[in-house]
Amino acid sequence: MIEKIRLAKSAHAINDAIAQENRSIFKNAGLSVLNVISSPGSGKTSLMEALGKRLGKRLLVITGDIQTQLDKNRIEAAGARAIQIETRGSCHLTAHMINAELKKVSLDGVTNLIIENVGNLVCPSSYDLGEDSKLAVLSTTEGDEKPIKYPGIFIRAQAVVINKIDLLPYVSFNVDRAIGDIRKLRHDALILQTSCTTGQGMDEFYEYVVNARKSK
Repeated sequence: MIEKIRLAKSAHAINDAIAQENRSIFKNAGLSVLNVISSPGSGKTSLMEALGKRLGKRLLVITGDIQTQLDKNRIEAAGARAIQIETRGSCHLTAHMINAELKKVSLDGVTNLIIENVGNLVCPSSYDLGEDSKLAVLSTTEGDEKPIKYPGIFIRAQAVVINKIDLLPYVSFNVDRAIGDIRKLRHDALILQTSCTTGQGMDEFYEYVVNARKSK
């Protein structure tokens, strides 16, 4: 005989409740918080390194990976503060994971907190972590069809970074198509184009992060 068990609360409902607690912590600390989501290899950590070189210890990055402390080490070497969450198999960060780290860290002197989610365009997009906004990163090496193939994150993201534009001469990536599809999904999204290698667009990316702080 198969017994059905009804859960009193859904996993998302529990997550959302803790996300609200996180949001209160961020607000009380006066923090601007971004949840950065992309597929693996898009250049999220390189963008965090670039910010670390400019913001120093004022930037705290909570970075998620299946395992290893590699991203934490890179971000700290760039001058920022970093916390590594090893999910040991989970394809996304949860509000509870973030909350557990917040209870162990001092936020004194931090002005910007960025959550670098596990590399995945699907699962992380539907989980609220308490952030102010979501930022999607799309690299030119992935293909310009990603927005229409994975619409969830591009609908939810207030801003999108098209990264690795220095590689455009060498890859088949139609920028106009990608931007057009992003606009169809979210017409008001801020779209930035960057290259961590050449520095192109990095001033605009920095200003976006800083202005997110000022807007609070």
